[in-house]
Amino acid sequence: MRVFRGTMAVAGLLSYAIPACAQTDLRLDRSDYFESPGVNWLVFSNVNEGLFADAKISGVELIQQGLRTATNGDVRLAATPGQWDPAGVFVSRRVDKAAGVIEATLKYPDFQYTIRAERRGASVVFSVLLDSPLPASQVGKAGLNLEFVPSAYFHHSYTVDGTSALFPRYPADRMTATAERNAASGRSDGPGAEPLPFASGRALVLAPEDPARRVGIRTGDGMLAMFDGRNQAQNGWYVVRQLLPAGRTGRVVEWTLDATSVPGWLRPPVIGHSQVGYTPQGPKIATIELDRDDARTLQPRLLRLDAAGRFVPVATPPAREWGRYLRYRYLQLDFSKVTTPGTYAIQYADTRTAPFPIQPGILRDVWNLTSDVYLPIAMDHMLVNEAYRVWHGDPHRDDARQAPLNHEHIDLYRQGPTTDTPFKPGEHIPGLAVGGWLDAGDFDIRTQTQYQVIRQLVDAWETFGIDRDTVSVDWETRRVEIHVPDGVPDILQQIRHGSLQLLAQQDAVGHAIHGIVEPDVGQYTHLGDAASKTDGLVYDSKLKPFERAYDSKGGRSGTPDDRWAFTSKASALDYGSAAALAATYRAWKDRDAAFAGRCLAVAQKIWADEHRHAPDLFQHGNTTGGPLEAEEFAAAVELLAATGDSRYAERVQALTPAMLRSFAFTATTMVKALPFMPAAYRAALEPAVREWAAKARAMGKENPFGVPITTGGWAGSGSVLNFGLTGDALHRAFPELVDASPVQRALDFLHGHHPASDRSLVSGVGALSKEVAYGSNRADFSFIPGGVVPGVLVLKPDYPENRDDWPFFWGENEYVVPEGAMYIALANAGARLNRIAN
Repeated sequence: MRVFRGTMAVAGLLSYAIPACAQTDLRLDRSDYFESPGVNWLVFSNVNEGLFADAKISGVELIQQGLRTATNGDVRLAATPGQWDPAGVFVSRRVDKAAGVIEATLKYPDFQYTIRAERRGASVVFSVLLDSPLPASQVGKAGLNLEFVPSAYFHHSYTVDGTSALFPRYPADRMTATAERNAASGRSDGPGAEPLPFASGRALVLAPEDPARRVGIRTGDGMLAMFDGRNQAQNGWYVVRQLLPAGRTGRVVEWTLDATSVPGWLRPPVIGHSQVGYTPQGPKIATIELDRDDARTLQPRLLRLDAAGRFVPVATPPAREWGRYLRYRYLQLDFSKVTTPGTYAIQYADTRTAPFPIQPGILRDVWNLTSDVYLPIAMDHMLVNEAYRVWHGDPHRDDARQAPLNHEHIDLYRQGPTTDTPFKPGEHIPGLAVGGWLDAGDFDIRTQTQYQVIRQLVDAWETFGIDRDTVSVDWETRRVEIHVPDGVPDILQQIRHGSLQLLAQQDAVGHAIHGIVEPDVGQYTHLGDAASKTDGLVYDSKLKPFERAYDSKGGRSGTPDDRWAFTSKASALDYGSAAALAATYRAWKDRDAAFAGRCLAVAQKIWADEHRHAPDLFQHGNTTGGPLEAEEFAAAVELLAATGDSRYAERVQALTPAMLRSFAFTATTMVKALPFMPAAYRAALEPAVREWAAKARAMGKENPFGVPITTGGWAGSGSVLNFGLTGDALHRAFPELVDASPVQRALDFLHGHHPASDRSLVSGVGALSKEVAYGSNRADFSFIPGGVVPGVLVLKPDYPENRDDWPFFWGENEYVVPEGAMYIALANAGARLNRIAN
């Protein structure tokens, strides 16, 4: 531990001073945050919403030279808090622009406090105010924290009271044992440990050698300590912290914060464009994102690579001024009339894009990585091998134990007051260790995910006739070989794999369950091979911990590491499962009639059972199904398409008015029913179709990218995919009302035509793509080919972000399986439209 102590000598004061350029005073006028050229201090523009305290979007935050480098400036009860550590509950926020003050009031159960930030020239004075002394139980725990993202300070130095050192590239600090585990660590059992500070003193300067990252912090009283949160968890940050003193009220802690402001600094342009390229006859629009203070009147240039290997200018119409969106100014270059095949780039000032092709058929194969690699890697209960590499072993052979009663679990799972099964809490439920996809960057099987993906893949199979075969799947040996064809279309194998889990649930307990999820925090935060999370042996309470026994029926273990099944009955989940199984029947009926027939029989049984009783309305988070009427409607449509039975058509008709009220989310399912319904049904849809088309056209005026851009804790690639797929379905069904442009706009957005960066949001697709993302291999700062990330997250009030240097921003970078299936469908829709156009 490097601890630097002593008085504030002259050398320390000089070290703290921000060198190299004149500082510009902060302003608080046009936005609700402090700003100067290259520096923004946000003060509770974003607050902790309570569910995931590790989102790293809260409190006092610093955006320096366009990059958000600090966050979570707030009072916390641990030095390196994580997802499950307590955080103050937001009460109120006050902005006084005239006085240059922003205040936020928050509270813990036993004390309330105010964070005050006030402008003082180029500095921010950051204070904690207490009306009452800190409770004795919080003395030594409560402290003022400010967290800095490590990737911004890798290969940089810092000084404490004038003494220099280097930021640690990898954590290796001394730890102190604790009687209880820290929730940040992910340890579920036994004692815990806390990191000791790697530096402490009165004045700290981060990256003094780099004006783009230089930040100074000086305390008015007491000592600053700097911790490395990565000692606790791989997603931890560098934390500057000062404990709140005992027995004092009023201004109990005060820091002076200085971030280097560069007079005249302008954020470098970002040229949003499709990283995969364009077809000769298709639309081609690039959007140049500029600093809002960039008043230059430059023109972007389209360049084409000639035979000598030189980029030469190509004539295009002048770029047009789009206007302002969020915090940036935008220009748009329309080069749709350029049709000559070749390799191109776009240049604006000193910024040049990566090369991209203009070529027929550029969308034909872009989805292959998602189908060939990403979806196979997401398969649970299978060993997945790719040439020399084993992505993961055969995981969760010990699935699953009945979840305890009245239990609210991690990640939005909850068990109600009864099991709704024949099994007692903690008892093994046989038959669940089969099929399913691992949800997101975690390792749970979420039933909603399973049936959504199945239906999407069946729709792609039926609409586009996908028959690609590059993956071998053997359910008997529970083994997957990537890049090894086996004679069965891969999309059918994926449909079957998801359906096996849905069938297993019905066989095991008689209804759909919420899902199967890790029993504790240690497994939830597991990084690495999913097969190493559990011992693969069914738990036997008669055995001692870690004891194993084997007999003719297999192995048993005294280690209660088996995942839990959450089984409270929810009709929405049963309808969703019935819809997927009916769809699976249609995909498999000509290849495996017995399996297909079983799927249809179970789907019909679910439908009949649900209509014999009042619906089960258990609901919690996002694990118990969508709106009940929407799930029932989907089941009716899929069963109607599978059987042509008029009973289902009657229910489609009865639910139509409710579905029209949420048409943006139900349109694709409603359109699927058209071939089986009378003309009056089509007529009922037309007004909603016209309204949707009008909103889609208006989107081009709402933002420069012409797609829905959402805000919140999770970015909006899913909304963009839904927009494109809805546009495609409506265009095929109502070509006279809806054009095909939403498909291309959505694909361009995913491929790099979006705010904040120009990276493709599909890993491995395009010249530059997401190559540091939140998958099971996120601790390696790597990616899973073909995975689709959530994308551009808009932080309040006006900051779009998608980080390429820190994979743990799960709201921006976490792969989810439904988006992969949606991307396969949308890419095929785009390829089909291109073939028609050419």
